[in-house]
Amino acid sequence: MDITRSSPAPVRVVAVPPEPEPADLTALPEPIAVEPLQTLPATATTATATTATTSAITTTVTTSATATDVGGRRNRPRDLLALLRPGQWVKNLAVVPLALLDTHPWGAAAFLRTGWAVLGFTLASALVYVVNDLADRERDRLHPVKRHRPIASGRVSTLAAVVLTGALALALTGWAVAGPAWQWWPTALYLALSLAYSQGLKHVPLVDAFIVATGFVLRLVQGALLIGAQMSEWLALCVFSLCLMLALGKRRHEMTAAGRAHRPALRGYTLAFLDHLVVLVAVLTAVSYVLYLRDDASLAAGASLVTLLSAPCAVFGLARYLQLLLVEEGGGNPVHVLFRDRATLVNAALWAVLVALALLLPQSPA
Repeated sequence: MDITRSSPAPVRVVAVPPEPEPADLTALPEPIAVEPLQTLPATATTATATTATTSAITTTVTTSATATDVGGRRNRPRDLLALLRPGQWVKNLAVVPLALLDTHPWGAAAFLRTGWAVLGFTLASALVYVVNDLADRERDRLHPVKRHRPIASGRVSTLAAVVLTGALALALTGWAVAGPAWQWWPTALYLALSLAYSQGLKHVPLVDAFIVATGFVLRLVQGALLIGAQMSEWLALCVFSLCLMLALGKRRHEMTAAGRAHRPALRGYTLAFLDHLVVLVAVLTAVSYVLYLRDDASLAAGASLVTLLSAPCAVFGLARYLQLLLVEEGGGNPVHVLFRDRATLVNAALWAVLVALALLLPQSPA
């Protein structure tokens, strides 16, 4: 019986081999043979794939960049107009018509001649802007803000800027020929000073800011010359000192924003020196304005109260600009500072109403 019991045991052992029929899982060793393909070739293929993709990306980027250039994204009318800086034309509208302050009564002829003067200086200033951007295109690329200008950014080619310069020069010549004879000399002097400025005087400290301020006085002279008005010396001094203050404030902002490397003339300035100059010129502006109102302005009879009220408006405007420049670190673009600040706009509107009342009321008998 013991033998019979031991005999079935081998039978059970024989029955065990058929159970491992899942030994078809011997397919597992087959992927093991693929292991050498996963070690070295896999890394090589991934490396080649990444290099291929990066090269493909670079080629697509370069081709897309060239495609944008070839596709006409350069020299677009919008960029050409931006090169003329239409936002800066407000300077001509703000300075040239000041000659009307010394003209009374006003007439249609005076307004037409004032518009003619504004047109001439708008063409001249646009020409100067293009020439300056052409000369400073390499230096502007290093500036955090000016690198976005049309020529510095590459949106306008050098050839297109040169052609635009020629067109502006022809238009300005036509303006001078069509106007009164020999009354265009302030515009011609402005162009000569601006050319000297672009050729090297802009690198001379103090001289650069004084030339900019002189250009605004020439705007005033051009308006008075075409209108036939007698220009006040106090008004000319007020315009000169005000524009000099704005030019110095712009240089102070450039020094704080981009350092001295961008503009060589900034090496002759320090922040403390510019702060003293700006305050000094602001005082000169306020004094010359009050003296103009007292001595030369053609005010109405009994307008002394209006004059007294307009003086604080002028002083507040100067103080507000100094606050924006010295406290809020603004002043990079005087046009934006003066025409986008709410306090300045409200103060300017009140000042304009007071001055208009002083000018439009009946004059005192001679």
